[in-house]
Amino acid sequence: MQRIAKLIAASGLCSRREAERWISEGRVQVEGVVVTEQGAQAEAQQVTVDGKKLPKLQAARLWKFHKPKGVMTTRRDPEGRATYVDLLPLELKQLHPVGRLDFNSEGLLLLTNDGALKRSLELPAQGWERVYRVRFKGVLNKATLAALAKGVTVEGVKYRPIKVKPEPGEKANQWAEVTLTEGKNREIRRVFAHFGHPVSRLIRIAYGPHRLENLAPGAVEECEGALS
Repeated sequence: MQRIAKLIAASGLCSRREAERWISEGRVQVEGVVVTEQGAQAEAQQVTVDGKKLPKLQAARLWKFHKPKGVMTTRRDPEGRATYVDLLPLELKQLHPVGRLDFNSEGLLLLTNDGALKRSLELPAQGWERVYRVRFKGVLNKATLAALAKGVTVEGVKYRPIKVKPEPGEKANQWAEVTLTEGKNREIRRVFAHFGHPVSRLIRIAYGPHRLENLAPGAVEECEGALS
């Protein structure tokens, strides 16, 4: 027997967090009886959601998706903005995003059919680096680069070391390759703004061993190689 939220996530129906919300909302039953306790356990064949049996467990799979700017990394948006789901083919609309890219960011977004895999790939302990091309205002000096490399605290939030490789040239708007090992909410934008270099464009080009390469905006393809 396993925790019910874990079973639902493993079925590919939703993420574990969303499964926990469904349990709280009374949408989950075990042998016909509504269960609202988060710690409850059961066998997969005993569990139904909204009266329907869980999908049969599938092998974990991973896709890469080129999220365009102006698209939300949520299944639905209360403001009616486009979401990643809107751009996926019908047979892939149940996929879960691994991490997030904010509304104004673009580039590589990994998607999976497995809630447990999603969670494991999001954890810093996984060790997968996130790599971005970032355009920002001004020129980064050596002191700022050194501070970023050590890790900084901004408005009480501690950020791990950030590797920055500025591209050659000193223009009003510079590009740099930025590598993170954690990727907190809006991390690059907040840290760069803290040092007086607001970000005007942010493109994720790699997540662990998976790279954006020539994948067109809005396109999706299955990943090859290691999943964990």
